[in-house]
Amino acid sequence: MATELTMLAWAMLLGFVYIFAAATVVTRERGMKWNASARDDSSKPLSPLAGRLQRAQANFFETFPFFAAAVIALVVAGRGSDTTALAAQVYFWARVVYLPLYAAGIPYVRSLVWLVSILSILALVFALL
Repeated sequence: MATELTMLAWAMLLGFVYIFAAATVVTRERGMKWNASARDDSSKPLSPLAGRLQRAQANFFETFPFFAAAVIALVVAGRGSDTTALAAQVYFWARVVYLPLYAAGIPYVRSLVWLVSILSILALVFALL
């Protein structure tokens, strides 16, 4: 299997890590009753950690579709290379590093890691052109 597809599979699993990290902290704060409810009522504000984890999750799901589309297009077009394999790996590892950086509230470095993941996606897209 192409390295790019392997990294896509790992990135899909990483998406669940983002979901479970945010959901675990929010449920710990708001309780199981809130988690099981329709969440129609207003809730107390989240802690900074829970808010950061939710924003990190949203950010992951903003970039992931572009990554997935680029990887699938590369494989279908037969345009994979050592460079695209590296770009897919860099995207994945940047997203792994991004979650704890965002959770810890570390500025600038977090933004730099985000930029690395975006540049990795762009490298995949440019390989298609």
